[in-house]
Amino acid sequence: MITEIYCVSGTSGADHVFISSGEDVRLSCNKTLSDCKSKTTWNYNSFRHSAVVELIDRGIKKNDTERHERLSLESDCSLNIKNVTEEDYGLYTCRQYVNDRQPGPDVNVSLHVLHVSVSPSSSSSSSSSSSSSQTEISPGRSVTLSCQLYSYTGFSCDDRVSSEGFELLWVNQAGVYLKTDSRYQILSSSALGHCNITLTTTLLSEDNNREWICQLTHRNQLQTSVRYTVKYSDPGETEVSLTAGSLYRVIVIIVGIAVFAAPTVILLQIICARRAGELEEGLEAPRGNRDANNIRIKY
Repeated sequence: MITEIYCVSGTSGADHVFISSGEDVRLSCNKTLSDCKSKTTWNYNSFRHSAVVELIDRGIKKNDTERHERLSLESDCSLNIKNVTEEDYGLYTCRQYVNDRQPGPDVNVSLHVLHVSVSPSSSSSSSSSSSSSQTEISPGRSVTLSCQLYSYTGFSCDDRVSSEGFELLWVNQAGVYLKTDSRYQILSSSALGHCNITLTTTLLSEDNNREWICQLTHRNQLQTSVRYTVKYSDPGETEVSLTAGSLYRVIVIIVGIAVFAAPTVILLQIICARRAGELEEGLEAPRGNRDANNIRIKY
């Protein structure tokens, strides 16, 4: 699904697009030139590097760009980006040429990416590739979800999010604001112009398959969101694993007892046999004496 959300800034002259990581986005060039593909160039500036990166030149994609495979140019000269990552945030500029001249000004589009990461991390987590992320963890563990809005330098968290009505929120599946629940610790911060809001809680048994949602709103209107799902391991699989392990331990114990008990049993059998023989000999001797005493001589 291609998502397109615009928030026009009246000061910078750029359209602002807000998207969640893992989704597809279309950036409009706002041009209606005929055969615009062969006349369109898209450049990219992340402000992390001094050089501007040329993504598409007169309709032809550059092969040496990191996002080459995820880019495409539409018939209306819009730029499509598939599977957006937090690294895609920045300023995109559409420039068109007619006879090597620009018929109008550049069109600037600022892309802002909302992304959620989890701590402690899990190998089954997919937060970096989907707007509905999952991780397999267990009850009783503390988990921190960090929701960050990646924005280019000109879009300061303090200057624009706070002053122009943008806000990051954590809500539950019913849309209830979690900051009012004492179970959750929610903190907001800003670093290098990026807005961040964290949710920390201790997991309960009933949290299995529970969703927590990070929302970006502008004057109480939802712009984009990331859903995060907690999934516990299958209790049935855990029970089977424990049963098999217990059975194995019992077998080992029985075999061990049999190995160490065998010599003892044999020794007891030998001792019992000897004592039985001695007892039998003891019983026969008195009988012989009694027979001798009972002999009478007859004349």
